[in-house]
Amino acid sequence: MAYVTPERSAYRRWVTRILLVSGSTYEASVQSAALRTAARIAPPDIAVTLFDGLRDLPAFVPGERTTPSAIALLRLQVNAADAILFSTPEYAGSLPGSLKNMIEWLVAGGELAGKPVAWLSVMAPGHDENACATLEAAVGHGNARLLTACCVRVPVEPSSVDTDGLVSDERLHQALGDVLHSIGRALTAAEQPKHEQPNWQTYSSVLPVIQRRQPGFGPSGRAS
Repeated sequence: MAYVTPERSAYRRWVTRILLVSGSTYEASVQSAALRTAARIAPPDIAVTLFDGLRDLPAFVPGERTTPSAIALLRLQVNAADAILFSTPEYAGSLPGSLKNMIEWLVAGGELAGKPVAWLSVMAPGHDENACATLEAAVGHGNARLLTACCVRVPVEPSSVDTDGLVSDERLHQALGDVLHSIGRALTAAEQPKHEQPNWQTYSSVLPVIQRRQPGFGPSGRAS
């Protein structure tokens, strides 16, 4: 079952809802562990849902007349989210097929149009560059709004994942919490300069956070 932050009697207007999507179908992957940990440590003003139905999504069929129940649920979760945070491994030099399949459904249904998205890489540089680039291109085709300043690399060692499938390193807890905060700030800011760095870059003494410096997609999906 997907992990959802505890229900509150009433959400304040400024609560940011973020859907966390791991591109790995392997339960013990560092990507899934990082997002699972982010869900556990989310601050009160960030409501997160961890999507766990990637393995259950049927193959995308162009022109499909009926909507499979798994896809209907996916679309409900995406529509309810203010933003999506992806974390994906790289397989065969690109995105995992299961994640690409999910994005194809969302592009076809129009759910990504204008939707703020970002990615969190937990691999060392050079181990998932193609996957991140392909992810940006794929969501761009759906006219998603890429939050460029929130797309970062926070390397996670497999040894830091405990028996509960969570990242045990408290330094990583700080970085993951700051990732969520940066997305919340990006959504509430009236205007975000292209040169802006998320303020958790100042934690360089805690973790080697590496920001991807490539053009992103604006609200229309075009490179900016």
